[in-house]
Amino acid sequence: MSNDFLKNKTILVTGGTGSFGSNFVKYLLKNSKAKKIIVFSRDELKQSKMEAEIKDDKLRFFIGDVRDLQRLQRAFNEVDIVVHAAALKQIPLIEYNPIEAIKTNIIGTANVIDAVIDNNIKKAILISSDKAVNPVNLYGATKLCAEKLFIQANSYTGGGEPKFSCVRYGNVLGSRGSVVPLFLKQREKGILTLTDKQMTRFWITLEQGIKFVISCINKMKGGEIFIPKIPSMKIADLAKIIAPNSKIKITGIRPGEKLHEILLSPEEIMRSKEFDKYFVIEPEFPFWNESYVIKGKPVPNGFRYSSDTNKKWLSAKQMKKILKTLKIEK
Repeated sequence: MSNDFLKNKTILVTGGTGSFGSNFVKYLLKNSKAKKIIVFSRDELKQSKMEAEIKDDKLRFFIGDVRDLQRLQRAFNEVDIVVHAAALKQIPLIEYNPIEAIKTNIIGTANVIDAVIDNNIKKAILISSDKAVNPVNLYGATKLCAEKLFIQANSYTGGGEPKFSCVRYGNVLGSRGSVVPLFLKQREKGILTLTDKQMTRFWITLEQGIKFVISCINKMKGGEIFIPKIPSMKIADLAKIIAPNSKIKITGIRPGEKLHEILLSPEEIMRSKEFDKYFVIEPEFPFWNESYVIKGKPVPNGFRYSSDTNKKWLSAKQMKKILKTLKIEK
């Protein structure tokens, strides 16, 4: 995949000190000829650590919160591409602090859209989640709202610029707050907590997610939701791979937790297209005219892209190989 389209571009990443954001920035610095990369986040300590770790003249830091529209408008000045990754993501905490997730994940996303339009930025892409599909927790519901806001934002520009699209994928292996670092920590005591033995999840590595997002920025026309074809695995099988000699303690499903995840629902099939390595959900709004139609294969009626019915599964050998290459986020 060529990153030539990023040459001389200024790219801003909201949530730029998070697991995805920080690794996305590092990847761009190493693998693109971007003019400038801006990290926008509210955590000055993480920014300070990131600045000390990465010495690059192209990198800029901007302290701010997506809840603050005025700050976003200042940060977005002369930016070409915005990658919106900022969000509250810890499901149990969000269930008990719902208004905070609404302020960041929904109102914050609306602020990002306004700032993108006001600064006439060429492209903006939202990092979404499988939790947005048929949500049963507030995190998923806020991500569903964020997707809706981003897609509909194209109506304001009538098919011109700015262009807004979304990327939706599953659990990121080794990311901060995910199950892999939790299992590694629990392994030290010999007991791993598992909510349900039958639970399955989609899995993607940070590098795979980053490369997919970049490819989507390149090909987006404005209005699509891009979904990669990624493998599934039972969390119980992952636990056995990480700690084969540890005991498993079943704790029961937590508030807002699903047994299986869905990346593409039956209701979205009629406006979806399938490609070799990904799916695209097309929008239902009038701005998506014939000249924008993506040349893909129609998705069969009744298809359900779920982590338990997925045709692609990770073997123990494949997962062990992946885990060896991971840099675990703490």
